[in-house]
Amino acid sequence: MRALTFSEYGPASILDVVDVPEPHAGAGRIRVAVQASGVTPSDCSLRMGRFRDMMPLRLPHVLGVDAAGVVDEVGPGVTGVRPGDAAFGIVDLAVLGGANAEYAVLAAWAPKPDELSWEQAGGAAANVETATRVLDRLKISTGTTLLIEGAAGGVGTVAIQLAAARGATVIGTASARNHEFLAGLGAIPTTYGPGLGERVTALAPDGVDVVMDCAGSGSLPDLVDLTGSPDRVVTVADLNAAKYGVHLSGSMGPGADRQAVEGLAAAAALAQQGSFTVPIAAAFTLENAVAAHQLSETGHARGKIVLTL
Repeated sequence: MRALTFSEYGPASILDVVDVPEPHAGAGRIRVAVQASGVTPSDCSLRMGRFRDMMPLRLPHVLGVDAAGVVDEVGPGVTGVRPGDAAFGIVDLAVLGGANAEYAVLAAWAPKPDELSWEQAGGAAANVETATRVLDRLKISTGTTLLIEGAAGGVGTVAIQLAAARGATVIGTASARNHEFLAGLGAIPTTYGPGLGERVTALAPDGVDVVMDCAGSGSLPDLVDLTGSPDRVVTVADLNAAKYGVHLSGSMGPGADRQAVEGLAAAAALAQQGSFTVPIAAAFTLENAVAAHQLSETGHARGKIVLTL
């Protein structure tokens, strides 16, 4: 099968689409013929070698953690899904790849709702998993006021909608050109950068309860000051989190697949109700993945970047 790989760490130009052996669905897994799959900032970081000491990879490595497609293999022990079904989900996150290919094995999935296009479903699952994990840790519920730093990206746009569905008030930071976009997703927009505390206080005089940092822009000290405690801040993007006593949320751990399945099912149900969508920043063919990675590296993509097959 064709797959997006890299054989050495480096810039986007090292990416290559090559033929690799097809994966097959083992116990508790399904395989899909991929229609679309996502590109995440973590994919770029893996390719650049930023995590090579923490998460050594066997090279060549097939990139991509989320995909949508038509089920064509069902592994032992799997019920409720059969070949021919449309599904979206994530790969085994301990492997950290395999979705940017003609076939992908999913470890957590949900039926693809008709309300999401293949591109939207293909780029949904990793962001849903991340957002659900963080919102659960922050105990987001009715009455919570949540600040999302870097709200216009793939994770932020999903987190806004999932938090709003739980009854939270969401304030999201982004550049001014994205404020109307954030408001359309259900957030109260404001600008990031110096003076954030004053701007947030004007919008939420009673303060914010918790913060989700999707930007990794070095603002953690200010975000901790806003809430009064590092325990009320979770980042998915700042590797210096421990320096400030902030939790850096990762996707692996006990119960990860179960939590992901629950999050995906909740997002699919919201989509069917017309309360959830996946903004697409851009869609590229698999063969144009270099351009997709280059766009991701700018940090200015509004929504999710996807690859189509």
